[in-house]
Order: sequence, then structure tokens, then C-alpha cells
Amino acid sequence: MLKTQLISALALSVLFTGAAQAQEVVRLGNLKFAHYGAISYIKEIAPKCGIKVEEHVFAKGPDVMQAILAGELDVGATASEGAISARANGAPIYVVAGFAKGGARLVARPDAGIKSVKDLKGKRVGVTRGGIHEVLLAAQLGQNGLSMSDQPGKDVQVVYLAFADLNQALLGKNLDAIMQSEPQSSQAINKGFAVEVMKPYDTPIGEPVRTLVMTESFYKDRRVVAEKFMRCFVESTKGFIETKGQAEKYVRETIFKGQITSDDFQDAIANSPYSYDVTAAHIQTTTDTMAKYGVGKMAKPPVATDWVRTDLLDQAKKSLAVK
Repeated sequence: MLKTQLISALALSVLFTGAAQAQEVVRLGNLKFAHYGAISYIKEIAPKCGIKVEEHVFAKGPDVMQAILAGELDVGATASEGAISARANGAPIYVVAGFAKGGARLVARPDAGIKSVKDLKGKRVGVTRGGIHEVLLAAQLGQNGLSMSDQPGKDVQVVYLAFADLNQALLGKNLDAIMQSEPQSSQAINKGFAVEVMKPYDTPIGEPVRTLVMTESFYKDRRVVAEKFMRCFVESTKGFIETKGQAEKYVRETIFKGQITSDDFQDAIANSPYSYDVTAAHIQTTTDTMAKYGVGKMAKPPVATDWVRTDLLDQAKKSLAVK
């Protein structure tokens, strides 16, 4: 009888332990952009990965990093600039993957007469502070011999606005041009109140990689859960890349609630394709560019090889036969 009770207790213990593990919660910080869609989709397939993902959506990358610093998140999706600035100022994070690339476009009012970066001299240009778009704008102006400031007196007057407000300011002719993300830049073009000046990928950074970061404690102390999450990330991204219509349906209907058209989505993803990879070399180049132009408040620029860790990604890709 005692033996039977012990076996039953052991079975229940194993059952409850399995249930607890199956309900391991991962707190994810994300942004509302087309190219962040595969990150958002992770929560939909998380149960079959053996985890539960709680997504928290923020207005901009630095807000995600602040939440990580406050201990409110385990994983965050952000442009590389936000991750670099956070790491430079002591955030205990690792870059573990790159989930999209590109995702930036310099657009101008059709009547502003702006055909190139040099034409921005004397103009008002909008950008979101603390994002990769600010880094790209600074690099573009710098390599064209133009200075910038949010105060009068420089070649270009920069106006800092949230991503959600840039299009409206351009439409209202309060700005001459904006360095905008996707799908907002595609929307502005498709609605006729903006024209493309350029995709700003001819700086040393090239196409900026959006980074997936984990806290050091999540990466080290909850290793099994981190592995499950990374496998979920690769599976989500693989589906968005390979399954026609899946990404568009989810982004347009679930994330944007029908507010963007099929053309908006297709144009946006053409300029910000989903991906998996990131390299220490890319993060180092971005860090060096930020330091050169003084973008991002960095107490000490971090060395990329110290905090870019792609072992979990490599393992997940191998298990899902992703090259």
C-alpha cells in the first residue's frame, strides 16, 4: 500500500513539474512595426514550444530597454542602436539574433524639392530620437558634409517625434522630410504625401539589423526556457519567410487591425525582410558609427564580441534545418 502511495505521489510530482515547466512564462518586449511581426507571432505558437509568452508592446526601442533595466522583461526586440546604448550604460543583456534588416527610408514632401541628401540643407527633417533611424540620418548627413541639430544654426534642423507622429507632421507640411520606419514610410508614399529620397544603406552600417536581446540572467539561469524560446523564434520566422500570405495576414489583421493595405505591407517587407542572423562585426560597426556621430548616450561603447551570443540561435536553426 505504501509502495503504491509513493508511486502515485511520484507520478503526481512529475505531472505537476511537467505542467509547471510547460507554463514557464517569458516576458517579451516588442514594437508595432511590420518587420516585428514574426516576434509578435511567437506568442501564438509558444504553447507548442512548451512556454507561455507575454508580449508587451512599446512605442520605441529605448522604452523596451528601460523595461529590461527595470526587471520587467526577459527578452526584447529593438533596433541595434537601442540595444547598444543600453549595454553601454550597464544593461545586462546579450544580442542573441537578428530578426529583420533594413526597415528605414528617407522620404520627403513631393513639393519640397528634395532629390538627395544634400538637398536637406536648410530643411526641417523629422526622426525619432534614440533609434537606428537617428543613427542613419546622422551618418547620411555626415558623409554628405552636413551638420544637424534640434536647435537653429546647423545645416539641418532635426525635429524629434514619435514614429506614429512623423507621417502626420509631414502630411501637415510641418516637416520637409522624415527618416521613417516601415510600414509608415510605405504608407506615406502610397497615400501620395511623400516620395522616396533614398533607402539609407550606403553608410558603413549597411542595412541595419534589428536585434533580439535576452537578459543575462534569462540566458544563463533559465537556459532550458531560453532554448525553447529561441526555437519558437526560429519557427515563427521560418513560417513568415516560407509560407506565402501568413505574415501579411497576421501583420495586417492582428497587429494593425486592417489599418494598412496589402500594398503597404508588401512594400514595407520588401524594404525590411524577416531574417535570423546577426554578427558581432555588424554590431561593432554600428557601435563605432554611433560613437563617431555622437548618437546615443554611451558611458563606454561596448565591445560587440563581449555580448553578441548566437549559440542558442545556431542550435535552434540546426534543429529546424534552417540554413
